Order: sequence, then C-alpha cells, then structure tokens
Amino acid sequence: MTTEPLPQPTTSLADEARLPLRTLYGELDQAVADLAPVCQLSGRCCRFEEYGHTLFLSAAEAAVLIADAPPTARPFDPGATCPWQDRQGRCTAREARPLGCRVYFCDPRYDAQAPVLTERFLTRLKELTDQRGWPWNYAPLHRHLAPAYASGELFDPREPGEVVGLASPITGSSAPPGRQP
Repeated sequence: MTTEPLPQPTTSLADEARLPLRTLYGELDQAVADLAPVCQLSGRCCRFEEYGHTLFLSAAEAAVLIADAPPTARPFDPGATCPWQDRQGRCTAREARPLGCRVYFCDPRYDAQAPVLTERFLTRLKELTDQRGWPWNYAPLHRHLAPAYASGELFDPREPGEVVGLASPITGSSAPPGRQP
C-alpha cells in the first residue's frame, strides 16, 4: 500500500460501476443472509479506530459511495469513524455501502465464515474490476474520501450536533432489513 494521494473517483466511474456493483452486492447480501449473522446494533462496525479495524474499498466502490450516498452524518476525520454513521449509530449510506460493510458483523458465530465470504466476493470484485478496466486502488475509506472532501464533492454536516464519540454506547438500528432483533 502506498502513501501517495489516491486519484479522485470520477462520476463516470460511478456511472459505469453502479449496476455491476449493485448486482455483486445483491449476491453478497443474499450469501450473508443465508449465513444469518445477527447485527448486535452496537455501531462498532463504523467506529474503526475504537475497535481496531480499517474499512478498505476499491476505487469503483468509492466512486459509487461518494456519488450515491446521502450527505455525511458526521464531520470528516482521518479514519477513526465512518462519516455516514448518524448520531444514533445507524448507517445512512446503506444502499451505497461497500463490500466490507456488507460482510462485517459482530456476531461471534459468524467469525469463521466472514473471512471466507469476504475473500470469495473480494476475488469477484477484483475480477470485475480487471474485466472492466477500472482502477483498483484498494485503500482505506478515508484515503478515498479525503480528495472528495478537499474538492467540495463531499461536505461536512452543517449541524453535526452531538456525534457518537469513541467508546460511546450506540442506540438505534443499523441492522439490515429483516435482521432487527
């Protein structure tokens, strides 16, 4: 992984990638549903630094996320949290969220299955990227978002209010439809 700035995703990449990614994501969502992990509604999935994980995504996924997600729910930070997690701990970018978000669950019964599913669909994503001639640029979320924030393509929330802080309890539901406890 390099430390050079990533090229900013283009709208044309988002337009080209949208339908193929939706198809891939639909198949992934079904594979996840078949394994039936339980979302614990903790919001840990979006609090990267606090829980020791990093969300990686490809350039095509970033382009679609930036183009299709609603305005961010919290101010941009250098990688501690997802800017689309709202004050109640819910994801506001559910439809546009990348592969890594779709496969991540805190359910310990799912721990052994998640890496297998991730590798299977990550391989398919890489193959799709190669077939389409898209840039790969597999990097942390915030490396993709920084150029979009700098250019004004993504804006910090005007009135972020009280943002769920690190180590704060999360309320509300971030579970996929049908996965509510």
